[in-house]
Amino acid sequence: MLRKLGSTTALSAAFLTAAAVTVAPAQADPANPVDDAFLNAVTEAGVVMGDPSSAVSLGQQVCPMLSEPGQTAADVAAKVADTGGMSLGPATMFTGIAVSMFCPTVMSSIGSGQSPIPLSLFGL
Repeated sequence: MLRKLGSTTALSAAFLTAAAVTVAPAQADPANPVDDAFLNAVTEAGVVMGDPSSAVSLGQQVCPMLSEPGQTAADVAAKVADTGGMSLGPATMFTGIAVSMFCPTVMSSIGSGQSPIPLSLFGL
């Protein structure tokens, strides 16, 4: 149980760290500045995605996945890992960055000390 709790704490910390990533100004496409900023942040975090449009599409799916009843950040990161063909560590970073870029309500809540989504790995 202690090992599960340690894993849960580590995943939650990684998720919040990824969500707090700030992106240096990049040469973004004026038509899609959020998408470009997202791709820059994912790349800077070391998450490798083969197709940029697939990465953006997957990133944009994170907020709807989080809004599904009973979903936790860990559940969504696991879905991202499966869909994106990556291990859980990079998927967690990817998920956190997606939340920070595409889910402004979630970021506002986290910034005010409230989490609108459960962050535990095992639903504890």
